[in-house]
Amino acid sequence: MSGLKKSFYIKARDFNRAGEASISVQNFLKSMNFDPGLIRRIAICGYEGEMNAVMHGGDGALSIEIDSDKLVLEISDDGYGIEDIELAMQAGFSTANDEHREMGFGAGMGLPNMKKNSDQIMVASEKGQGTQVQMIFFLNQGGQID
Repeated sequence: MSGLKKSFYIKARDFNRAGEASISVQNFLKSMNFDPGLIRRIAICGYEGEMNAVMHGGDGALSIEIDSDKLVLEISDDGYGIEDIELAMQAGFSTANDEHREMGFGAGMGLPNMKKNSDQIMVASEKGQGTQVQMIFFLNQGGQID
């Protein structure tokens, strides 16, 4: 299993389909018999990133790449970007609008949850240039159940 890659489209502000990409990744990893704990961590990161893209980004993508020693999850969008990444990484910081808060979002835990559940995280963003979040999950013997 080397270099296997899948990508899923994320439509900005499409709350009816929000979460479908991360569920697809979760089901794909289950079908490949990955460890349930690893799948849970990846699902949390995928969902948080996907919802951030739906709420704050422009159209984007969620992709997963599996190599023999690691799994890379990447969420990218062409939205308005993150002005202060360090501030956005702080638990409780949120730029959610009233509409998002009424739907139950905006607790400010998206990026902190992604950091907590991934082994490594890299966030690249500039105002007006979109955002890319790459998370790495190191695999023990492929991360699969024997």
